[in-house]
Amino acid sequence: MPFTAPILPPGEPAVAVTPYGSADTTPPARRADRTGEAMADRSPNRFRIDRSSAEEEFGLACQRLIPWPGGDKEPPVGAMACFLRPGGDSDPDCHNQDEVMIILSGAGSVTLDGVLEPPFRAGDIVVLPRNQEHVVHNTGDEELSWVSLYWPLREPAVRTENEEVAA
Repeated sequence: MPFTAPILPPGEPAVAVTPYGSADTTPPARRADRTGEAMADRSPNRFRIDRSSAEEEFGLACQRLIPWPGGDKEPPVGAMACFLRPGGDSDPDCHNQDEVMIILSGAGSVTLDGVLEPPFRAGDIVVLPRNQEHVVHNTGDEELSWVSLYWPLREPAVRTENEEVAA
């Protein structure tokens, strides 16, 4: 199944329904994107990364991207677009999943297990190894945005001496 998610210019409203809804209530036949293409002519497997579709999680705004509607099988990876306000910090997070951040805009840094890593900017890829606490910092004067890919989709259980518990 093809997946395309163009990134909107700042201030442009969402024009396609995301897997988690959209603020746009215009009927699809009347909606058009900035090129004038009617939404009825678009694929139902296409939606936009859009800050207004994000919900507050982890101390920042997140738009879940995968899984998307239409697939019967669960994908092996999760993805979300993340938006962090200027000067903001994410909540500390630690999980038994590897994660890669693809920086779309802005500048920042990340603290991994208490160690501040070198700064990053748009176009950089940041690797967050599993089981390391991380906090993302927006060090710039514009919103920091990135796409996080993480795998496996669901965090594996961790076995203790006496029982199995979720990580």
